[in-house]
Amino acid sequence: MEQFLVGIDEAGRGPLAGPVAVGVVAAPSSFNMHLLDGVRDSKQMTELGREIWFEKLRVFEEEEGLKWNVQFSSALYIDTYGIVPAIKRALSRALRALELDPAHARILLDGSLKAPKHFLDQETIIRGDDSEPIISIASVAAKVRRDRLMRKIAIKYPDYSFEIHKGYGTKSHREAIMKYGLSDMHRATFCKLKKGEK
Repeated sequence: MEQFLVGIDEAGRGPLAGPVAVGVVAAPSSFNMHLLDGVRDSKQMTELGREIWFEKLRVFEEEEGLKWNVQFSSALYIDTYGIVPAIKRALSRALRALELDPAHARILLDGSLKAPKHFLDQETIIRGDDSEPIISIASVAAKVRRDRLMRKIAIKYPDYSFEIHKGYGTKSHREAIMKYGLSDMHRATFCKLKKGEK
């Protein structure tokens, strides 16, 4: 059975609104890792740069056997259970979607992330999204899918300009919360001060 090198990263841990996303990318042992030369942590790339790499990811899926998936946990789930369980849930769902055999998967995770315990061969790497290309491309997948979702959400909630700040706590976003209150896309537990001031 083919071995897979798996990269995992999240996007959207800190915003005041919208879901958290977890990206998982699995490269079979036959995959030429040099195809990922030049990919970096999604936070260090421009939006255009991320979109270019996301399209490459889709090509690699079709032509090179790369597998990937992104899963979300909603603002409501984050408010109910907390950000760490929300990330854990999305991560587990993304791994399940790829149907990887734990005995044939080496998993590299960014920061403080951990895969389910039955994946015995796993390693958490601080700043792994910048040092491990397989984590970097997972970070791109998570960020691009989340940004696209926030642009869709913005159409339904035009008062908050989600398409610009993607739910992060910018000055204009905080001002919109002060003016309009919280939408059901907001993480109330992340906006407590703002709510109290309203």
